[in-house]
Amino acid sequence: MRTSTTVVIGAGQGGLAMSRCLAERSIDHVVLERSEVANSWRTERWDSLRLLTPNWQCRLPGYAYEGADPDGFMTMPEVVEFIAAYARDIAAPVEVGTTVVSVRASDGGYRVVTDQGDWQCSTVVVATGAFNVPRVPDYAGAVPSAIATLTPMEYRNPGQLAEGGVLVVGASATGVQIAHEIRCSGRDVTLAVGEHVRGPRIYRGMDIHWWMQGAGVLDERYDEVDDIVRARRVPSMQLAGSPERATFDLNALTGIGVTLVGRLAGIREGRAQFSGSLRNKCELADLKLGRLLDTIDEWAVLSGVDDSVPPPHRFEPTVVPQSPALGLDLTNGEIRTIVWATGYRPDYSWLDVAVLDRKGLLRHDGGVVDAPGMYLIGAPFLRRRKSSFIDGARADAEDLIVELAAYLDRQASPTRC
Repeated sequence: MRTSTTVVIGAGQGGLAMSRCLAERSIDHVVLERSEVANSWRTERWDSLRLLTPNWQCRLPGYAYEGADPDGFMTMPEVVEFIAAYARDIAAPVEVGTTVVSVRASDGGYRVVTDQGDWQCSTVVVATGAFNVPRVPDYAGAVPSAIATLTPMEYRNPGQLAEGGVLVVGASATGVQIAHEIRCSGRDVTLAVGEHVRGPRIYRGMDIHWWMQGAGVLDERYDEVDDIVRARRVPSMQLAGSPERATFDLNALTGIGVTLVGRLAGIREGRAQFSGSLRNKCELADLKLGRLLDTIDEWAVLSGVDDSVPPPHRFEPTVVPQSPALGLDLTNGEIRTIVWATGYRPDYSWLDVAVLDRKGLLRHDGGVVDAPGMYLIGAPFLRRRKSSFIDGARADAEDLIVELAAYLDRQASPTRC
């Protein structure tokens, strides 16, 4: 059995950011990766996907985008190369092709059992990501057998779909992008819309992320919000990283012929049943967008940039059908495919430590897990609103290394009676 002070599980941006921070403090560690560096970016994304964040926002500890297109958006191969280049740059001690099958308490630390042998360590960093398993509703089993179903992890492009109509379930960033792409392929698309966050790509001449960073929205901390549990469940903003810097809100979709319906509530006897709350959900999203833009405008005045950008403006309310359909026949052949853009959940089935809540999520306080010497990175709103972004991994890792190092110091110098 090999030993290391720290074992980092996962070699995505979060795990590598922690590796850099550990190395800066001369803390010996290893990064275990079940496949290749940046594996999720390599294998679990559709062909046309680009980052939602501009290239200038791609920053990791001691490393940043230095290309010629800072306002552009990386393709998935470019993201993979960015993260792989970072791993090379920091000489991260990554052991690829190493699957962790168990982590359990052992000898005052942890034993990490892998298919390539075991490790004993004092501290563990869980960096396996929050998007491991697609969330598919239980009633998906009632979909008629003639209809193909797939998740965004399985979707690659419209060419893999049967000819005919498509029902996309979920209207966050993933759902609106896939609905847009499929509709542009010539298919009829129905989009089932639940809670969502509306956002323009460009506001007052600048990217919405430029404004959100400047106004402090992305840096809002987990201990500054009233309900962090609720905040961590908020859907991703309806954005896309298109070369045209286009807005992908519901109005953009209806403008190209996508049909909107309410949240999919169930499937009974071959018929999809939709909630009647579509109008309310859209009005709430419009209201929240207005509040965000108010925050941005206030910051623009206070920071002195107000006169150097175009004046404030507001976007048209979301256009909702007068009488949205409350049902859809799934047996008449019009719908041939359903895409479940209904979110993801993490997989911690390999953790043999009592740190999971009743929903299977890690109990933690800003990434400090409810177990001595265990830490989490890469979860939504871990320490900041931007925690799920590459730039968020940088900021969170720089915080968590302080917590981890302090823990090691306490273990090395226990309080004496």
